[in-house]
Amino acid sequence: MKEIISALDNLPWVIKIIFCLPALNVIWAIYRIIKGVVESDPVKILIGILWIPLGATALWILDLVFVLAKKPLLFS
Repeated sequence: MKEIISALDNLPWVIKIIFCLPALNVIWAIYRIIKGVVESDPVKILIGILWIPLGATALWILDLVFVLAKKPLLFS
């Protein structure tokens, strides 16, 4: 699972922006869930699960802002 995290962390900036779009934002939700499992952090797992429906509707904007600012994703 650490390979998945490092693969998503090392993606080109443009691909990260594309993954922030509402239909593809589920990728970042799964990223949060996997990162929570690897770190044994139940809060990150819960946020990742909640991010699936909420990310597609409103929270994708936060991911987009953080990626554009070249900062780590919120709650990751």
